[in-house]
Amino acid sequence: MDQGKIISELSFKAVRSSGAGGQNVNKVSSKVVLSFDLLNSKVLSDDEKLLLEQNLEPRLTNDKILILNCDEDRSQLKNKEIVIKRFLQIINQNLIVPKERKATKVPKSVIKKRIQNKRNLSEKKQNRRKPDF
Repeated sequence: MDQGKIISELSFKAVRSSGAGGQNVNKVSSKVVLSFDLLNSKVLSDDEKLLLEQNLEPRLTNDKILILNCDEDRSQLKNKEIVIKRFLQIINQNLIVPKERKATKVPKSVIKKRIQNKRNLSEKKQNRRKPDF
């Protein structure tokens, strides 16, 4: 996956940030909303799209669009950088295919050791009993 090409497919929108901040909030559109259309992406292969669609299902809209917001900073440019970094991190994390787990057999030595420990514990408890005359 080429990061430069995928960034070119992103669309950004600047909106007014909510919350405290005085009159600056009413004047400046510093919040950045990133949207990425997963189905119409030309950078990702079909397998990558399918994998992302499965992994990001709760975060996608009905039209398979990923939307991220950032209003951490007062600067629109910094918010844009933050949201791009977050987007790339999410994409890279969800493109990783987990390795399949191979079932392994329990070694005979482990089974032998467990049975021996049970035997030892049993003998210890039998020795604690009152003698039967």
